[in-house]
Amino acid sequence: MVFAGIVIVIIIFTVIRTVTYKFAKIENRTDQEVIDFTPSEKALRRFSGGIRIPTVSSEVYEDTNLEPFDEFMAYLPLVYPRIYAVMETDTVNKYGLIFHWKGRNSNVKPVLFLSHYDVVPVVGYDPLVMNASDTIFEPHGNVLQPIESLSGEWDYSPFSGAVVDGRIYGRGTLDMKNMLFSLMEGADALIAEGFQPERDIWFAFGHDEEVSGRQGALKIAAYFSSLGLSFDAVYDEGGIIAAPGSAMESIQKPLALIGTGEKGFLTLRLKLKGLGGHSSMPPSKSSLVYAAEIIEKLNSHQMPAMIIPPIASFLKNIGGEMSFLSQMAIANQWLLEPVLLRSFEKSPSSNALIRTTTAITMAKGSDAPNVLASIAELTVNFRILPGNSVADVMEHVNRLCEGYDVDIEVMSEREPSGISPENARGFQIINDQIARIYPDAIISSYITIGGTDAYKYQVVSDYIYRFMPIKLNIYEQRTIHNENEHISFENFGRMLWYFKELMRSY
Repeated sequence: MVFAGIVIVIIIFTVIRTVTYKFAKIENRTDQEVIDFTPSEKALRRFSGGIRIPTVSSEVYEDTNLEPFDEFMAYLPLVYPRIYAVMETDTVNKYGLIFHWKGRNSNVKPVLFLSHYDVVPVVGYDPLVMNASDTIFEPHGNVLQPIESLSGEWDYSPFSGAVVDGRIYGRGTLDMKNMLFSLMEGADALIAEGFQPERDIWFAFGHDEEVSGRQGALKIAAYFSSLGLSFDAVYDEGGIIAAPGSAMESIQKPLALIGTGEKGFLTLRLKLKGLGGHSSMPPSKSSLVYAAEIIEKLNSHQMPAMIIPPIASFLKNIGGEMSFLSQMAIANQWLLEPVLLRSFEKSPSSNALIRTTTAITMAKGSDAPNVLASIAELTVNFRILPGNSVADVMEHVNRLCEGYDVDIEVMSEREPSGISPENARGFQIINDQIARIYPDAIISSYITIGGTDAYKYQVVSDYIYRFMPIKLNIYEQRTIHNENEHISFENFGRMLWYFKELMRSY
């Protein structure tokens, strides 16, 4: 009887707490102004021209073909002469681009906008062969239409910058020349209006973000630090507006995800030692069997899941759109956190928000079918959640490898970023602008899963926010770094408006 009474009291308490829990509510924004987000033909032409320059970065920096980077650097002043006339420009390490727009008040902290103009390679395409000449353009009303295009895995050549059917195609349209050209278009339009910002505005465009940013963003951030600069806010890529149902099936409203932090990483090579020899006389366990056992241990014994502050805020923001049972788990984490974590673990995308993930990416035994390798190799990539560290992951791996003859080599590492506060102007102004262009969106902080250049700028600001105002469905999200990368006119137009107003308002 006593136990049953306790259970009843707990149930009543959890229900009351759920009903009274203050989930975030979307304000009534039905009275928003009507905004025309249609990009001008001039903006389309300038953006398309930038896409046609194949600035492909290489994992080995010395192997990068830098001629397209020279071409891109020459292209920007040709199409944005007003910006180069008004702003101070500089380069770091030759290809890192810096723009400084002086404000009226030098006593307030400046704001920094980031982007990068390198892109990932396109499998099966040689950018020196498949370039701008593959698609011919002619004006057609307010847009451009290609006369001819290539067939294949891409609807249009990946370095054509084709503008057709309300879309711009090509590598970099979503990652990340879209942000660079949106910033340039916004600044160019404001300069044409005679606008001067209240505070200094800086742009920093890296040229090797896709391959670590060590030659670009890292050196630019060090340069800013040497100048003694401290930024009121830093804005970069890393969050989007997920179309209804594309981030979480139960959320049927646009979900604006602002990255207030990002995961770190650790890549390890494990060399498992065992008896080698001829496959006709195998030992009970070869090095490859030991490797398989380690794979199973790493896969079965993941780093512990936990809810860190940005995800706690995320849950509070989306909870009002979820089922009562989900709301109960969120409102009563003191009791139901294990249930909540298990629900997150069911999806790879949500699982990545609550733990340091483990990915076995490469394995190698012998080079012949009848040879037993004396050493088997594994490559493991961890994406480290803020709250964990590289040292935590190393301790975890060493513990799982106890009893094995194994050498562990660190191939690459980076600690997770700090978490930027939400109660700051830099975050609030994003909220204000999103509410104007997506009045029905749920706006929330979250953790950026992939790496960005933003991490490197922690030396000059504690207020770093990762977001682009593009609404993408699942298919569009999958085109990033993939075939048929493209951006819609609507998304590009909203980016132009958003960054212009962000600069005007800050």
